[in-house]
Amino acid sequence: MVRRELREHIFKMLFQIEFNDMSDMPEHLMLYFENLESATDEDKEYIKNKFEAAAKKVEEIDAILNEKTTGWKTTRMSKVDLTILRLAVYEMKWDDDVPTGVAINEAVELAKRFSGEEGPAFVNGVLGKLAD
Repeated sequence: MVRRELREHIFKMLFQIEFNDMSDMPEHLMLYFENLESATDEDKEYIKNKFEAAAKKVEEIDAILNEKTTGWKTTRMSKVDLTILRLAVYEMKWDDDVPTGVAINEAVELAKRFSGEEGPAFVNGVLGKLAD
């Protein structure tokens, strides 16, 4: 799988933490992988590791987002946009393999695919503030 596809799967797993207890996520991950026939074992390991690393940082990421966004606290954001931002902020701050520009661009692409009409501009604006 190409990195964009892997990122999409990480986004989908990260989205699930909004609706499931973290203690249930290993089981959700296993079920998700059962239906992900195109993924190699290496792909699944990459998705799992990056999902777990980002999920562990959610509180810290949300604090960063709440500090940088005026009038749009994480509790008011759409769950899709929030998940996209969480993944991008994780990549920007803690993933040395992903340059900041790539993290922002990929987040905007995820927003174009999964968010509403305003999503891509919102995601780009928030991440642009963080990148400064």
